[in-house]
Amino acid sequence: MENILDLSVILPIKNMLMKDFEEFFQKSIESIQNQEFLPKNVIIVHGEDKNLSDYLKNYDFKNLTTTIVEFKDEPNFANQVNLGISKSETKWNSILEVDDEYSKIWFKNVKKYIESYNDVDAFLPIDVEVDNKLTFQGFTNEATFAANFSQEMGYLTNETLLQYQNFQTSGMVFKKSLVEDFGGFKPSVKLTFVYEFLLRLTYNSAKIMTIPKIGYKHINLREDSIFWEYKNGSEKLSDDEVKFWVSSAKKEYFFTDDRNIKYVVENA
Repeated sequence: MENILDLSVILPIKNMLMKDFEEFFQKSIESIQNQEFLPKNVIIVHGEDKNLSDYLKNYDFKNLTTTIVEFKDEPNFANQVNLGISKSETKWNSILEVDDEYSKIWFKNVKKYIESYNDVDAFLPIDVEVDNKLTFQGFTNEATFAANFSQEMGYLTNETLLQYQNFQTSGMVFKKSLVEDFGGFKPSVKLTFVYEFLLRLTYNSAKIMTIPKIGYKHINLREDSIFWEYKNGSEKLSDDEVKFWVSSAKKEYFFTDDRNIKYVVENA
């Protein structure tokens, strides 16, 4: 069918304990269903939870082809995403968080840019950041269009990332070959595994471009999210610890031999 993209959406789910889980999940799935161009597959990687497993088996995904994978270890966002990518059989992948939404125009615009910029390896959306009350907080990924930000307007470079870390990979559409060649997320880089991943890709000359359209709605620091835990929860990190993990990402992103995609929980 002409309206099916060679793309898999990876959706990791920890459990159903998140407040208003069913409402958020429905909106996330509807944000895929409402696209003019649909992904070939939606791969849901979930933790061991019978209630969640039953819920997903009985959910009506309507026009979407879905693959449901149970993650056998302690749920871990990075490794769940890595496992989902390993199960995909498409050229392109994208990550959707369970409480987030794609803009209705996102995949339509991705299709246009893939056809026009066939040398680009990954496309970033401009993210709308909201808090857990859905109050607007700001934009993410749009900085690539700032004057003197990088060598080429709209592109994310390694040199830029070393100076500025605020970029999101959720919603990003990227070639599966990037992960096969340079490895997936490394959860042992606590807090900054997304940053380390982007540093590694750009260090290896991957071309990452931001599409100048609103493409994704991201709930920032929702309670029970991994980053909320690091900022406010039981695993709260001090400012010095945050600096340590940023520094750690910068020190090890250029080592690629140990970055093969991992499907199980790694030890730090």
